[in-house]
Amino acid sequence: MRGIVLIPPSQRKHRRVRLSPTPRRPLSGRDPTAAMIFDLAFFAAMVPAVVLMGLSKGGFAGLGLLSLPLMALVVSPVAAAAIMLPLLISQDVVTVWSYRREFDRRNLATLLPGALMGILAGYLLAAKVSDAAVGLAVGLISIGFALRRLLAGGKTAAPVTKPSYGAGSVWGAICGFTSMIAHAGGPPFQIYVMPQRLKPAVFVGTGAIFFAAINLIKLGPYIALGQFTAQNLAASAALLPVAVVSTFAGVWLVRRVPAERFYTFIYWLLLAVGVKLVFDGMRSLLL
Repeated sequence: MRGIVLIPPSQRKHRRVRLSPTPRRPLSGRDPTAAMIFDLAFFAAMVPAVVLMGLSKGGFAGLGLLSLPLMALVVSPVAAAAIMLPLLISQDVVTVWSYRREFDRRNLATLLPGALMGILAGYLLAAKVSDAAVGLAVGLISIGFALRRLLAGGKTAAPVTKPSYGAGSVWGAICGFTSMIAHAGGPPFQIYVMPQRLKPAVFVGTGAIFFAAINLIKLGPYIALGQFTAQNLAASAALLPVAVVSTFAGVWLVRRVPAERFYTFIYWLLLAVGVKLVFDGMRSLLL
């Protein structure tokens, strides 16, 4: 069966997303992931990567992007994606439960329909759209938005916006499309929701439910492609405690950081994510 192989932007060396069957095992007949999960190098790279992803899920969005280069040190991009998806879903359970009473229903109502359309468009156009170009565009928008907010500082208060079906549908579609093509759905979500100046817990809770829905939708293609091998699931199970504990740590930190400091930190993270997306996009397009 053929389908889309979801590969992190920093690891894609081609300009187009490749359509390929489930990766074949080496000629030796051994799956390298099977041996890797008992290797110290695997845990030395994957544990920090999962911790960063957990803190990101817990509320410090942007840290998760730093985990991709760490994972690439020990496993292939395809294996990393298959190992991480069950962990991401387990982290989604933690964040959704932790913020079950702290989320904005109208934002979800305005974002999710567009996100579904964006995911569908990303699936249909994945073979024709340059993931590097998508990442580059998202990165440039993120840098511009973050710099505008950071340079304003406390001198001029930016106007507080409210959720709307028009803007929410557009940004939701961008979130779904960029998440499917380039795993970069976080920045568009932040650009749409952050100007509303929600309470930090409400901001994180809304994002938790939104991206939990997106990850569940993505589960189907992975099952269809046969990516959930026994070896990949064993690796996910070995890392599950780290994923859960680090997510709770992120939730704990968010509840103790003042709102102004929280948003300033998120703006800096958004700027860093934008720079990395631009760097990865330029490198992929030029090499």
